Parts: sequence; C-alpha cells; structure tokens
Amino acid sequence: MALIKSVRGFTPKIGEDTYLAENATIIGDVEIGKGCSIWFGTILRGDVNSIRIGDGVNIQDGSVLHTLYEKSTIEIGNEVSVGHNVTIHGAKICDGALIGMGSVVLDHAVIGEGAIIAAGSVVLSKTIVEPGSIYAGVPAKFVKKVDPAQSQEINQRIARNYHMYASWYKEEETESGK
Repeated sequence: MALIKSVRGFTPKIGEDTYLAENATIIGDVEIGKGCSIWFGTILRGDVNSIRIGDGVNIQDGSVLHTLYEKSTIEIGNEVSVGHNVTIHGAKICDGALIGMGSVVLDHAVIGEGAIIAAGSVVLSKTIVEPGSIYAGVPAKFVKKVDPAQSQEINQRIARNYHMYASWYKEEETESGK
C-alpha cells in the first residue's frame, strides 16, 4: 500500500478509481483527481506547498513533484502524462500535455495545453511553453508546433493506456484479496 502521510495539518486527497503503486509516496497538501495512476517509486511531496492534479493523469515511475516554500505550487491539468523519472518543481502543466522521460520542469514554468516536452529536457524557471508546441534540450527550446489533433491523439492515447495498465494492477489486488 502506498505511503500516504499527513503533515502540517494537510492530508492527501485521492480521487476515485486512482491507482497508487505500493511504494508511491503522497505527502501533505496533495489532491489527486479521479482515474489517475501514480506509479512505483513516485513521490508527491506537498509538505511545503500545494500539489493539485486533475483527472486521468499518469505520473510514471521514479518521478518527484515538489515546490518552494510559500513561493510555488504545482498544478497539473487533465489527461497529462508525466514520464519516468521526471522532476516537476513548482510548475503548471496544462491539460493534455506530455512531459517526456527524465525531464526537469522548474518553478513557475507553464507547459501549455497539448504541449510536448521531449525526453531529457530541462525547462528553466519561468519558461512559458506555448500550447501545441514541442520543446527539447538543455535548456529546453522551441522545436516546432504540432498539429493540435495529432498532439491530442498521441497524448490522450498515452493517458488512456496508463489507465488501462493501472487496471491490471487493480485486478491483481482484487484476485489476491488485498
């Protein structure tokens, strides 16, 4: 069972039909929407400020979400995919965005709706990523615009796939009596 820990009077709120891996850690002022999946080794550390996650979001293995004390928060929209080993620190990720594996998104950055951050990118503090664009590199820079329908199809497919993967683990828990 995931570690869900209250701190400073804040207890995490977990939406219905949300899968939490056994070693995921959810701390403090964290609200997770419905139909989400928080994968193995992921840490959502809402001890110093708030983390708000929409519906249908997947935060993949080894990711860490944290904020600056009294200075930044995390807002993640709906149907967002956060790849393996991503660090998000005090940023806003809008609906349908995709954050590629191993990326870092720093304080006060805004990732626009349907945007794609390529694997291994570093989005510097206060960077504004336009909706429907691809950013890549260290530091992350604009690469190109993507067709909104294509971006939506890719990003929503990944989000739906992770919802399906989570159902496999829920079935195992039911079958084993957990």
